[in-house]
Amino acid sequence: MNTARVVAIIPARGGSKGVPGKNVRTVGGVPLVARAVHAALAARQVDDVFVSTDDEAIAEAARSAGARIIDRPAEIAGDLASSESAILHALETLEASDERADVVVFLQATSPFIPVDGIERAVDAITAGGYDSAFSAVETYGFLWRRTDDAAADAINHDVSHRPRRQDREPHYLETGAFYAFDAEGFRAAGHRFFGRIAIIEVPERGSVEIDDEDQLTVARALAPLLDAPERIDVDAVVTDFDGVHTDDTAYVDSAGIEQVRVSRSDGMGVGLLRKAGIPLLILSTEANPVVRARAAKLRVPVMNSVADKAAALRAWAEEEHIDLSRVAYLGNDVNDLPAMELVGWPIAVADAHPKVHRAARVVLTRRGGDGAVRELVDLLLPE
Repeated sequence: MNTARVVAIIPARGGSKGVPGKNVRTVGGVPLVARAVHAALAARQVDDVFVSTDDEAIAEAARSAGARIIDRPAEIAGDLASSESAILHALETLEASDERADVVVFLQATSPFIPVDGIERAVDAITAGGYDSAFSAVETYGFLWRRTDDAAADAINHDVSHRPRRQDREPHYLETGAFYAFDAEGFRAAGHRFFGRIAIIEVPERGSVEIDDEDQLTVARALAPLLDAPERIDVDAVVTDFDGVHTDDTAYVDSAGIEQVRVSRSDGMGVGLLRKAGIPLLILSTEANPVVRARAAKLRVPVMNSVADKAAALRAWAEEEHIDLSRVAYLGNDVNDLPAMELVGWPIAVADAHPKVHRAARVVLTRRGGDGAVRELVDLLLPE
């Protein structure tokens, strides 16, 4: 029996005006294009994932996430180019390489929370449900209006003289733009994503977030730690800041100028468990005070302190240790951690971190610095 070959295609050009560099901007510490690739790869029926792009940074991020790259010609990568043109070009490129595509899943990287089960239901609608095309949508009972030529309000989907209760109204469906699916041959003939018998694939409200401006990017980053919260984190190494992570970011200074800090015994236990599991941990700090090295010695972990450039130090350490930065978790709390957090696959923030650190984090912990945050991270790293 010949089963349908399902390919996912993600058009992602480099010339966004509303949010410059949009497709490689991060939400939850992951580039938007990579988030779309991850969602497509997680769908059980998808055989291959392709990103069509004219931009090397997008191509690199997509390739690292597991996608194959299709070079998008400049003539179909401008502001007026349609997504359909990129998909048609991708299909032609695959055909020229003798690669079959029976069903296409078209995803938009501007939707950061693409539900994998929604993709799967869309593909099932095409392959077994008797539909030709499908799209993601959220149910809405909203009262819609438009402005007339003289700027007066005009009702679209309701009678202004009657306000029925929600339960008495017919629901409508708002297209989210997150994903579409369609029969490849039907798409070639129609030249458009909607044709034939069309299926509505309902997704949760969170799946409707779409990024077209900086405000929407801010909202998505705030939601990411809540919606992405993993049950487990899989990494090869952990790097942490010291002040505000192993401590509560306060210092006690006596009359001789000697500083003392408050640390958590549960964090110490967590570090011990991490060491026992063979997962390397590095403390990376800008602080020059000897207390940093004293605590690291107590924990029996390596430390780099008095570091002016954390990103450069982290890069050098990873290269020396032959560790892939995409397989590193970095736990930070303040803005001087941001350059290092941008380098790793798992940027993580303590609960009381600076808001900018929260927005850059893939995970925001529930524990504060110096109050069990390191132990919480260790518990996410190690299986029960």
